[in-house]
Amino acid sequence: MNIFVMLQPLFDMLKWLLPLLLLVIIIKTPWFKGWFGERLVRTFAHYGLDGQVYLRLHNVTLDTPDGTTQIDHVFLSPFGIFVLETKNMGGWIFGGESQAQWTQQIFRHRFRFQNPLRQNYKHLKALEALLSVPPEHIHSVIAFVGGSSFKTVMPDNVTQGVSCIRYIKSFQRPVFNEAQVSAMVKALESRKRDSTLTTHHEHVQRLKQRNDPFAKRSCPRCGSAFEIRIRKTGDRAGERFWGCSAYPKCRAKQDLD
Repeated sequence: MNIFVMLQPLFDMLKWLLPLLLLVIIIKTPWFKGWFGERLVRTFAHYGLDGQVYLRLHNVTLDTPDGTTQIDHVFLSPFGIFVLETKNMGGWIFGGESQAQWTQQIFRHRFRFQNPLRQNYKHLKALEALLSVPPEHIHSVIAFVGGSSFKTVMPDNVTQGVSCIRYIKSFQRPVFNEAQVSAMVKALESRKRDSTLTTHHEHVQRLKQRNDPFAKRSCPRCGSAFEIRIRKTGDRAGERFWGCSAYPKCRAKQDLD
């Protein structure tokens, strides 16, 4: 019997097995988890928020003094601006509002990740500067999807699943009129970078440089060298941060994370 005839069943099996294995590999990547989590939030918003009232932008990359910042979702409405950071994670989640690092536990394995409230804070400040709106009208929302379970008490704006939509809709007092919302959308659309692979690659590279203790960088205010320092007081005592070498003449600083 011809060897190729004998191996034909194996070839037929590999035709569907190899694409299936490739799909499994892709699904397990951080990129896919992030993309899928953001798509879930978009779906929640599509069915849970009136598109005529809550104008939305997704995957918004803005220039900042120290590089760029990338925002998952922005909803602009008469009731305020809502900035959503998506976390597609499973397992148990431990964390506190003032903690720099939170913990994800899956069985006996623990993984540390940046406090998403602090991560989203930079997004809020970028929008506050760009749109020139009072900070009390910009709201941070953290949306955990993926079946995770909170094991510590979380603030109201740290939500699970579709609860992020209920939190947004809990704000009922108008603070902007229709013309103001429209103007803010136009301003944001004109200033955001195009959603391309090049934009994403540049953002990732700048993140790596900002988090590299050995990378040289300059102060965005005065141009002096930045140095790594340690906070000595307050709730964040012991944390490292970038500080201007011209201190106290220049007090510019940036989070290390």
